[in-house]
Amino acid sequence: MRTIVVIPARYASTRLPGKPLVPLCGRPLVLWVLERARLVPGVDAVLVATDDERIRDVIVEAGGEAVMTRPDHATGTDRIAEAVAHLEADVVVNIQGDEPLFDPGLIGALVDCLRGEDGIDMATAAVRMESDAVDDPSQVKVVWNSRGEALYFSRSAIPHLRDAGENPGIAYWRHVGIYAYRREFLTRMVQAPPSELEIAEKLEQLRALHLGARIRVIPAEQVGPGVDTPEDVERAEAALRAAGLA
Repeated sequence: MRTIVVIPARYASTRLPGKPLVPLCGRPLVLWVLERARLVPGVDAVLVATDDERIRDVIVEAGGEAVMTRPDHATGTDRIAEAVAHLEADVVVNIQGDEPLFDPGLIGALVDCLRGEDGIDMATAAVRMESDAVDDPSQVKVVWNSRGEALYFSRSAIPHLRDAGENPGIAYWRHVGIYAYRREFLTRMVQAPPSELEIAEKLEQLRALHLGARIRVIPAEQVGPGVDTPEDVERAEAALRAAGLA
C-alpha cells in the first residue's frame, strides 16, 4: 500500500503567527517536523502542504518536497486532501506541523492498522491525562470500545462520573491529533459538510464518526510537546536538548 505523509503548515496562526518558521534551537519548527517524518517506517513520500511561499522555500532549500495549497482551507484535513488530490496513495498520514518531537514509531503503528485490518477507515492516538487537565476544554478527550475503535471525542470530561468522589479505576485519555486515513475515506470526509456535533465541539473527527467511520485509537505512552504559543517554544527547545537532538 502506497503511503504518503503530509505535514500541513499554514503561515497564519492566531496565537503564534508564522508558526512553521518559528526557530527552535536555530532551525525553523517545520524542519524539525519534516526530519521526524522522514523516520516513519514504510513511508513512500513526505510532503509539506503550505499556503505560503516562505514556508515552501525553506522546505525546498532543505531538500524536502512542498506543495502549495489554497489559503482558505478550514482545516488541516482539507489542506492535505488538496495536496494529494492528484497523487497515487492508498494511505495518507496527517502529521501536525507543530509537533517537533512526535514518535515516528507511533505513526508507523497507525499505518500498520490500516494495512493490516480491512474495514478500519482511520487510525489515531491517545495518551493518558493528568487528573487536573480533565476539565480543560482545550484538551480533547476520547473514549473507545472493546475493539479499540473510537466512540466519541469531546472537549468535555468523558466519561462523566455521576457520583462525585467515586472513580472505579477510570482513566481519561487525551486525543493526539495525528491521523492515518484510508485514501477513499479521506476523500469522502472532505466532501461531506460539517456535522452538528462537529460544529458544536469544533472537532472535525466528529464528522468522521457521523459518517460511520471506524477509527482505531492506539494508546501511546507519551508524546512530545507541541508548539502553539510563544511559551511553548522554550519548552520545546528544552525537550529537544534533553533528547540530544539539539
